[in-house]
Amino acid sequence: MSNYMSILGAVGIAGIAVAITGCAGSVEPPTSQMRAAESSVQQAVSSDARNFEPVLLNQAQNKLADAEELIDDEMSEENYQKALHLLEQASVDAQLAGARAETAKAKQAVEEINRNIESLRQRMNGSQ
Repeated sequence: MSNYMSILGAVGIAGIAVAITGCAGSVEPPTSQMRAAESSVQQAVSSDARNFEPVLLNQAQNKLADAEELIDDEMSEENYQKALHLLEQASVDAQLAGARAETAKAKQAVEEINRNIESLRQRMNGSQ
């Protein structure tokens, strides 16, 4: 009976070790976070961030590329956490670049409108 219990215990421990090893090596890549970061970068590009905030957009793209590189390597828990952090940073950087680009475009539009108003005022004053 004691040999049977020893064998059963050894098999149980081996099974637990295999299960733990299998879990540790099979971390799923953060695909939804990757898609969100890619979408944020694409939206920033669409907002003309390349013209208004090229440094910030470039930082977002670099962080996205670094995260992709980590994901392409073995997906350990450490790489998962690093990739997740980079993806979050890339999303925020891209969103900020897009928002700043939109703000800069709005400022330009306001300046153009103000110039037009001033030009109309001058014409009206000149015709009186």
